Amino acid sequence: MTSSGPATPVAVQSLRRLSARTLAQVRPEVLRPAYERTSTAIGTVHFGPGAFHRAHQAFYFDRLLERDAGRAISAISLKTAAVRDALAPQDGLYTLMELDAAPTARVIGAICELLVAPQDPAAVSRRLAAANTSVITITVTEKGYCLDGAGELDFDHPDIVHDLRNPEAPRSLIGWLVRGLLLRHEGGLAPFLVVSCDNLSDNGLTLKRAVLAFAARRNRALAGWIEDRTRFPRTMVDSITPATDAALRSRVAQSLGLQDAWPVQRERFVQWVVEETDFAMQPDWASVGVTLSRDVSAHERAKLRLLNGAHSTLAYLGLLAGLETVAQAMAEPALRAFIERLMLEDIQPTLSVPGGEDLAAYRQSILQRFENPAMRHQLAQIAWDGSQKLPIRLLGTVTDAIRAQRPLARLSLAVAAWLQFIRARAASATPIVDPLAEQLAACGVRATGDSRHDLPMFLNLPGVFPAGLTGNAEFVQALGSAYDTIAARGALAAVAAA
Repeated sequence: MTSSGPATPVAVQSLRRLSARTLAQVRPEVLRPAYERTSTAIGTVHFGPGAFHRAHQAFYFDRLLERDAGRAISAISLKTAAVRDALAPQDGLYTLMELDAAPTARVIGAICELLVAPQDPAAVSRRLAAANTSVITITVTEKGYCLDGAGELDFDHPDIVHDLRNPEAPRSLIGWLVRGLLLRHEGGLAPFLVVSCDNLSDNGLTLKRAVLAFAARRNRALAGWIEDRTRFPRTMVDSITPATDAALRSRVAQSLGLQDAWPVQRERFVQWVVEETDFAMQPDWASVGVTLSRDVSAHERAKLRLLNGAHSTLAYLGLLAGLETVAQAMAEPALRAFIERLMLEDIQPTLSVPGGEDLAAYRQSILQRFENPAMRHQLAQIAWDGSQKLPIRLLGTVTDAIRAQRPLARLSLAVAAWLQFIRARAASATPIVDPLAEQLAACGVRATGDSRHDLPMFLNLPGVFPAGLTGNAEFVQALGSAYDTIAARGALAAVAAA
């Protein structure tokens, strides 16, 4: 069923708060948990319960709970208490708004515990060591894995240094996973299934390498047990999830007739592909629409490059053109045509076809999703953390294009747009949201707009550009040309000429 809310505006602050006590008062057109929450048990731990998790994995587990009452979620925040403070008064309940021409409001009940690791490490340890805990899911973004530029665990990362010295109260995801696995090993329990849902290339294998590297520094016997017994399936997740804003809170209040402190929103399209494993206690993924595959890498690569690569390109070029949302950027004919050509002529040739998937149809579906008029997906949100995203979303495609001796002009323009975005942010003293914010701001302040002066600074950023690109004359020349064109003519003129 769908809900567009009542015709009369609602004063959000005057409404009662969504909670277990008020759930029965939700308007009848709103979808609610189809199971008795008091009869569920926690079997899943999730690290990083931000908007994407609550719009994606928790949605699937909400449906799993209709079939398996032991799949409720303990949501663990590694840094801040914001999610717990918003949702604990609501007994973990929140609203998911699925956006299209006829939006749907749905109350999600899968989260039954909210923990903040720095505030209660003992409770986190107990949950990880609980006999019922069988699955760990993760959305901490690329920077949450504490990796170096080669994709291996960075032992100089401050959180990793801390965790090796303080293993009972870790700060990092890696430290907590090893802590939980150690407790289970010592307690004679089976390991849990560790499911990374972040946009990392070969996310499961990358996470496994990091966990094993950390464990080996602490206890080689533990590392051997983890390698033999613990499964880290590769995954691919997909659903465009705009940030929560005041407009969403107001819309949800009108739909529910109750106040929700932190609702989430996403497009109706949602996809989750999980690699098949021999783990005995895994959920019945297929029963709720999760795709099980022996080869997730082709799905993952298609999504990271076609969707995420195009998304980042759209974000930087669109922001440089003074646009705010994805839909606005797609409404610019030159920019839309550029994105379509980039996907068709530069990205798609680097991909193999995932089983049963038509890449041409997938590409067209992405363009249609970008144009969804019901979505106000802010380009600035997509632009965050570019130093972590571009190596995965764009630079691998550039490397493949060089090997295949294909043109680099459009791909270089996408990368140059990020550099010009950094320069523009620094010039306007706008904060840069990125783990390398300090270094990026310093480059941006010193940048003149002339590639001969600016590129050496940017190309020497730690962990961003691989040596195979910084030492490739063809790429450096194409990047410099694109950078100078944007500086001289502007983003829209640059894409029109590309």
